[in-house]
Amino acid sequence: MDIVVARCAGLDVHKRQVTVCVRTPDDKGGRRRVVRTFRTFLDDLERLREWLLAEGVTEVVMEATGSYWKPIWYVLEEADELELRLVNARHVKQVPGRKTDVKDAEWLAQLLECGLLAGSFVPPAVIRQLRDLTRYRKRLIQDRTRETQRVDKVLEDAAIKLGSVASQTLGKSGRAMIDALIAGERDPEVLANLARGRLREKIPDLIRALHGRFAEHHAVLLREHLDHIDYLDDAIARLDERVEQTIAPFAESVRLLVTIPGVASRTAEVVIAEIGADMSVFPDADHLASWAGLCPGNHESAGKNYSGRTRPGNTWLCEALIQAAWAAARTKDTYLSAQFWRLARRIGKQKAAVAVAHSILVIIYHVLDRGVPYQELGGDFFTRQVDPERRTRHLVAQLEALGHTVTLDQAA
Repeated sequence: MDIVVARCAGLDVHKRQVTVCVRTPDDKGGRRRVVRTFRTFLDDLERLREWLLAEGVTEVVMEATGSYWKPIWYVLEEADELELRLVNARHVKQVPGRKTDVKDAEWLAQLLECGLLAGSFVPPAVIRQLRDLTRYRKRLIQDRTRETQRVDKVLEDAAIKLGSVASQTLGKSGRAMIDALIAGERDPEVLANLARGRLREKIPDLIRALHGRFAEHHAVLLREHLDHIDYLDDAIARLDERVEQTIAPFAESVRLLVTIPGVASRTAEVVIAEIGADMSVFPDADHLASWAGLCPGNHESAGKNYSGRTRPGNTWLCEALIQAAWAAARTKDTYLSAQFWRLARRIGKQKAAVAVAHSILVIIYHVLDRGVPYQELGGDFFTRQVDPERRTRHLVAQLEALGHTVTLDQAA
């Protein structure tokens, strides 16, 4: 094959070491190969960078192996002379045969020098920071949900049926009742009278629900769970502040994204953290959907179409967009809501949510690429696409099939 990159390097990355294969022209018109191994301590990685520069390397490739590639990438990207390329390990699978770190590094270098590798999307530093913050915030929110479920389990174990009466176990009223239980109060009437607002209408039911077998060890467990929930609430609030500071340069992008039905500010923050605000890194919306793992699978052979399941992609982005799809389905007179319910009747709600999430991602691409707010198409968009006369004939035929005689009168 023709040599596209004259001076390149392939890196086989591990936790404790990185094996580097540098391929450059030799004096006889052939290719020269040099292999070295470096530890992954910062000073060793800096020596690796200086060696690559001394060899005149212009392009470097490495596989996306967990999080081990990140410190190496961060050190090498400081050198403007080096063009870095991160590749999916599945796309560069070694040919069958002997497998060693040296051969893996050499294989990557050979593929790179022949121009056979497409790099993965690696966001700039500020987006990487925002991504770390939003992903950790998501984990804390999930932890808080699990801790809330543990509170419900303890109450059920104590035969306290608060969750069967109150819509929120840890609302203001529920929290006051649980705190009183922990403090030693056992009288159901006293506990029920701690209810606030509309929950006071259910005091008779609350009295029955709060009559249980609450023991001392239940109080100990609930105290630990509530303390943990309070800590998580404070941590989430601190992360919210930090995210707000970090995303400030992209405030206009967030403003544009929240014009899309179902996309709230927190979802917009996740979108910016995962794909950035510069859509030029993706050739088009289809490439973005494929990268995210929200496009239908394409598996056809011998004229037969096999599984159309979506491929693995960015799970953080997919989760946020599917939640946005469910929220969009509950909006009134919108294109996305009409699309959801139109598909749900045919393929089910779960698959419809994925399809609408794909539509939202395509909308996000064009909104960010053009820098304009979302333009609503209306809940009657699909109805407008149908020929009125054809639809009339179809509906009349359905009514006649049910035994009705139909007479049509033109409306004024």
